[in-house]
Amino acid sequence: MPSPIRVTVWNEYRHEKENPKVAAVYPDGIHVALAGFLGNEADIEVRTATLDEAEYGLTESALDATDVLIWWGHKAHGDVADEIADRVAAHVHAGMGFIALHSAHYAKAFKRLMGSTCSLKWRDDGEKERIWNVRPSHPIAAGIPEHFELEQEEMYGEPFGIPEPDELIFISWFAGGEVFRSGATWQRSHGRVFYFRPGHETFPTYANPNIQRVIINAVRWAKPTVRLPDKAPRADALEPLAR
Repeated sequence: MPSPIRVTVWNEYRHEKENPKVAAVYPDGIHVALAGFLGNEADIEVRTATLDEAEYGLTESALDATDVLIWWGHKAHGDVADEIADRVAAHVHAGMGFIALHSAHYAKAFKRLMGSTCSLKWRDDGEKERIWNVRPSHPIAAGIPEHFELEQEEMYGEPFGIPEPDELIFISWFAGGEVFRSGATWQRSHGRVFYFRPGHETFPTYANPNIQRVIINAVRWAKPTVRLPDKAPRADALEPLAR
């Protein structure tokens, strides 16, 4: 039997402890909500980590034991030390999968992997979002209909300051008129990266079955095929060299 995919769900875990409205939606934290449905999958083994833990729960040994890292952050991006962001990016380059959710577009690790501003327009008016599945043959889109709707979400609008995606899987339309590239992938050295837009903290987005299915699919897609930490050794010739 294949080994389970080892997932770490990381959450800064600030809003839930400071905002009663968020606590009402995610009383145990967004990380626990995500881990809950992921842990129901027979092929996924999940742990959580938060900002208040030592090294944010992202020690070298923890990342060595992580196949896919899921990241949710919003108000505390600046509290993440550069050293840890660099560590996460290095593990992705070595083969670890990375899934950035919602406001993780501004996470230090994601911005390092993108090499761009990752900026966007936003509006938090709780409007309808219609998510279009524009690449239904992709593994991340398996089981997802042509489109589905979230009755209340935060608006993200273009231009989105990301490099051209390797694959664009979902596009969102909002009731206020904006559109947004809401599901995209990149290859970074040996690691796979997926950004997925929905998930504002004041709405129960992560209880939506389609949202859960996308994230589960993304975990399976992003799992490593190799783990090759970066190094630049001198190589001896395999054949005799003419002198």
